[in-house]
Amino acid sequence: MLEDIEGGTAAATRLAEGAPLQRTLDVADPGDWLALDEGVREAACFRPPFPPRGKHPADLAQLDESRLALALCHRDGRIRQEALRQSVRYPGLLPLVVIRCADWAGPVREHARQLLSEALNVDSALDLAPLILRVGRRDRGAFGVDVLGQILRQATRDRLAALFADPDRVVRRFAYRLAVEGRLLRPAELAHAAARDQDTVVQDLCATAALTALGDEGAYEDVLPPLLSARNPRTRSAGVTALRRAGRPEQAEPFLSDRSALVRACARYVVRQQGGDPEAWYRERCTAPDDPDLPPGAVIGLAECGNRADAGLLRPLLVHPAAGVRARAVAGLRELDCADAERLRPLLDDPAAGVVRETAAALLPSAKELPADWLSERTGSERPRHVRVGAFRLLDVRGGIVALRTAVGLLDDPDIKLRTWAAQSVQRWHPAPDGRRGDAEVGELLDRSRHLFSDHVLRRRKWEAGLDG
Repeated sequence: MLEDIEGGTAAATRLAEGAPLQRTLDVADPGDWLALDEGVREAACFRPPFPPRGKHPADLAQLDESRLALALCHRDGRIRQEALRQSVRYPGLLPLVVIRCADWAGPVREHARQLLSEALNVDSALDLAPLILRVGRRDRGAFGVDVLGQILRQATRDRLAALFADPDRVVRRFAYRLAVEGRLLRPAELAHAAARDQDTVVQDLCATAALTALGDEGAYEDVLPPLLSARNPRTRSAGVTALRRAGRPEQAEPFLSDRSALVRACARYVVRQQGGDPEAWYRERCTAPDDPDLPPGAVIGLAECGNRADAGLLRPLLVHPAAGVRARAVAGLRELDCADAERLRPLLDDPAAGVVRETAAALLPSAKELPADWLSERTGSERPRHVRVGAFRLLDVRGGIVALRTAVGLLDDPDIKLRTWAAQSVQRWHPAPDGRRGDAEVGELLDRSRHLFSDHVLRRRKWEAGLDG
């Protein structure tokens, strides 16, 4: 695999020395062809006489496949155009013809397009689809994509299926759009594709197509299970919303506590449409603060559709044995604007990173009210990393000399992320308007971190603190 232009240049050099094309690059990898195309021109800039440099275009008929590949990428448009005429001798050079379809030289571009239209069939289109779609993102690249679509519309479902698992999401999107357009996949197959694929565009495309194909009286028993059990929330939400049209709104109730906010919102819509009361459902589940089976989604769901009075149900959950419930209780209080700093402070020492992360976020508006020394103590190396990160995040927002002192102390920390955040904190630091001016410790700390500033900025920062530059 050619990683970059330098790799393409090295490959071009090997081809110029007579190395076979198939041993020089991965002919199935579109990235290798593109790297070679760029690498040849780079090599031509500094390697004299680079074949076929200096030759008359008519001499290209004598070139073998490797050197003709170089000619197809040459900086001279006359040579590229003649190389296109000779390329019909070597079908393995068709990927370079694809690239020349987006060439900046009009005659080269038109000749390449004619060759591609004549040479492309279903078999070669399937092989070249990843490269054609990559080139299609360029200026003048739409022609190849249009031809590809025309050819692949003739492909059977089984042939097109080869592209459904391509690692390039653009290829999968293209293939599924053709399949949906041609109605090549059954609704159940589309539902499974939506549940399986990691790309959100494919998920939406296939889920929508599956449900649209069913109509109002379709076989939902084949489509809903894969949608509702999908790992990705977009597909689950499509399945939950479809429960109403399928006449099964009661099945939406368990999704009120889904881990995804999108799915919970869709479930609340379906439940309300059948006359249900999601708020009451959430409150009922949150009234037992010691329930070990309480789903975290029910906790945050209550905050999403409840009111400030529901904070009374969330506060007891701050000490729930499940970390997920504690974290969602903190997030819920923040959502309801009921995050009390004194009540949440102890959770900054929670053993669960998720809880500390939510606590730090909830305490940010109150950061200046928190004791600076208390926060600084929690950045010590003996503390768990997530506690150190949460405390330092709050201390950075709080500002003041304690924040500067702590940040400078972390500049040599073994944790690279903390070290980086500390450096950024020092660079952002400014003396507080109500702080003591002329503090010698500030000057000392700034001098210890002078490698982070230019001389001008360092003098400016000291001047702001009432110190001599």
